[in-house]
Amino acid sequence: MFSAQSPSIGLIAAINHVFDQADWARDRLQPFAGRSVRVAMFPLSFTFSIGSDGRLLASSASPDLEIVLPAEAPFLALQGNERVMKSADIKGPADLADALGYVLRNLRWDIEEDLSRVVGDIAAHRIVAVLNAFANWQRQAARNLGENVSEYLIDEKKALVKQSEAAAFVGEVEQLRNQSAQLEARVERLTQRF
Repeated sequence: MFSAQSPSIGLIAAINHVFDQADWARDRLQPFAGRSVRVAMFPLSFTFSIGSDGRLLASSASPDLEIVLPAEAPFLALQGNERVMKSADIKGPADLADALGYVLRNLRWDIEEDLSRVVGDIAAHRIVAVLNAFANWQRQAARNLGENVSEYLIDEKKALVKQSEAAAFVGEVEQLRNQSAQLEARVERLTQRF
């Protein structure tokens, strides 16, 4: 795994820009000043420290907290930040992980504010409305594609099993296992008599 030093500096600068729009996020991280966090998703990883003002600083220090994201994290992000965070492997202090997780789940970039400085308020509002509509369309298209593919694999190709069918099968296996255990107990009792 290689460390992406210069891209991480750009990412940290972007996150700090969003932090500048959200005082609450910096306030939430200030108690953890001086602590380091390593975020990894194969083949990339970067480490940052939390500054005394709650902003992030590029760092090469040994991490107090390590967050390893699965390779499918970009696809999980389509389902929301919560889904990505649930799939992450997190090692380190729970209080730091909780604070950072809360910030990452709730932090939103006010793109309209940044755009308004360049193109004006009305144009920025319209651009953001178009971008939101496009993003919603993309999410719906991805959801529809996923549903269609899974329906095809379940109903047409029979390559996957419906969740209800799998649950029924597991229930039947459990019942068979219980009956087998009862039968073994009966056989054991009978062999002890003779």
